[in-house]
Amino acid sequence: MAALITYRTQVLEDWVDYNGHLRDAYYLLIFSYATDALMTRIGLDDDSRGQTGHSLFTLECHLNYLHEVKLGTEVWVQTQVIGFDRKRVHLYHSLHRAGFDDALAASEQMLLHVDLAGPKSAPFGERSVALLQGLTEQQHDLPAPEYVGRVLRLPAA
Repeated sequence: MAALITYRTQVLEDWVDYNGHLRDAYYLLIFSYATDALMTRIGLDDDSRGQTGHSLFTLECHLNYLHEVKLGTEVWVQTQVIGFDRKRVHLYHSLHRAGFDDALAASEQMLLHVDLAGPKSAPFGERSVALLQGLTEQQHDLPAPEYVGRVLRLPAA
């Protein structure tokens, strides 16, 4: 399977800093929009969230800034489902641009399926499980993402 492209955008003027680079927070904004698109792919779109009262919350996010991104650059997010269980999905987003082979940034995330009435964790519905399983099976031949499972720490002295 080719990479799943979940979001595409141009880097806007309001998103760049004094160095002319995409601000730290906007990398996460772009990845957040990609997560929203993935939610739609797994049956958690606006209508479904309104009917079921269920959504996804981000439990943890690791973000790696790998290369600079400048004003006006057209970028896209590729998303890989690493795994899921009854209530959680482990995913990996990578940011890309045309003419450059390496990822510009990478974000590993753990999301929790939540009943908003609590709010409290809740098992995925059957449709979401089937769609997640389908994505996982479609992506089984993709290489393991480079920036999964990293730990933030200083090297031992």
